[in-house]
Amino acid sequence: MQSGYYDVAGGMVTQFNRLDVISNNLANLNTTAFKKDDVIIGDFKRIFQNAQDNMPIANNTREGAKFLNASIDGVPQVVEQYTKFTQNGMKNTGNNLDFALKNANSFFMVKTPSGIRLTQDGSFVVNGDGVLSTKEGYPVLPADYFTNSKLIKIPANSTFSVGKGGGIYINGDNAGKMFIATTDDMKSLQKEGSNLFKFPNINAINQTPSQDIIAQGFLETSNVNPVSQMIGLIEANRMVEMYQKVMNSQMNDLNTDAINKLASVRA
Repeated sequence: MQSGYYDVAGGMVTQFNRLDVISNNLANLNTTAFKKDDVIIGDFKRIFQNAQDNMPIANNTREGAKFLNASIDGVPQVVEQYTKFTQNGMKNTGNNLDFALKNANSFFMVKTPSGIRLTQDGSFVVNGDGVLSTKEGYPVLPADYFTNSKLIKIPANSTFSVGKGGGIYINGDNAGKMFIATTDDMKSLQKEGSNLFKFPNINAINQTPSQDIIAQGFLETSNVNPVSQMIGLIEANRMVEMYQKVMNSQMNDLNTDAINKLASVRA
């Protein structure tokens, strides 16, 4: 098999992965506070070189290996998939159970069956027990949750408001504060679906200092740019078509040409 076929097949796989990411971004164009994903594409040779350079012992075959399978080493690979946490804008809903965070590295903290998770989706509801929760039913945690395990309860027919710093007021009286989490290690956040993020070490999460951080009656919009994503979708589709044509040329045209020429060689 021609070595170029491997390069083309690898390139097609990376574009398939890119198409999956772009399609998911577009599907969440109107999802509250959704953060778009993207991929970084590199080649295996560079990835392998970086791994060799970081080895704890010297690699005595490094120079000699440069001459082995050099063409296959150029196969494209998805180096990294990452989430872009830049904020887009806010929309006024007028609902006092809707909240938008003003900092890109701030999150609400919620309790799920799988553990504590972070979210920037502030579209909340009050469940049947009077607990402030996400629309999926996950309780929103207060700042003192890890001290007394209490949740944010809103009595029926009461006036509920949240200050700019996260302070909770029921009928005008101070009733605690929301846990507004912040982290400088955004790369460690892992998407889990339903606009939730998992952090490997929840104890390393800090509370955002009291400041102008929350806008009540607003929701953050998705940071997906539909124009740029559609351009990327068209580009990835055309790349797949191009790779398909090259694969056909490699397997059909070149092989046919080689067979015909070899068969016509006279002794």
